[in-house]
Amino acid sequence: MSLLKTIDANPSQTPRESGPLPERLIAGNPTFKTWAQDVACAETVHTGVWEATPGETRSIKGETFEFCHILSGLVELTPDGGEPVIYKAGDSFVMKPGFSGVWKTIETVRKIYVTVT
Repeated sequence: MSLLKTIDANPSQTPRESGPLPERLIAGNPTFKTWAQDVACAETVHTGVWEATPGETRSIKGETFEFCHILSGLVELTPDGGEPVIYKAGDSFVMKPGFSGVWKTIETVRKIYVTVT
C-alpha cells in the first residue's frame, strides 16, 4: 500500500450519481457526481472529486471535517447566521464539524474533497 496518493482531477471511471436529500433541497434540481479515489484510516478519511449542477441545498456537516479545493465553477456558501462567501476555481476552504448553512451552486462546480469523520 502506497502512502502517497495522487488525486485525478479528471477521473475516467464512472462516477456515482446522486442528488440532494429531499429535506435538504432548497431550490433547483441539482445533480451530483462523485469520483471516490481513496479511503484511509479505518474508513474515516475519504478523498475524491465531486461535481454539482446549479441549485441550492442545506449543507450540514455534523461531526465531519471537509477540506474543499474548487477546480471549476462558482459556489456561494452562507453559514447559518453568517454572510455569504463566494468560492471559484483555485479557491480552497474548510467546513468544520458543526457547520450548517446554504450551499448554492451558481455554475456547475467541480471540487477535490477530503473528509474526516
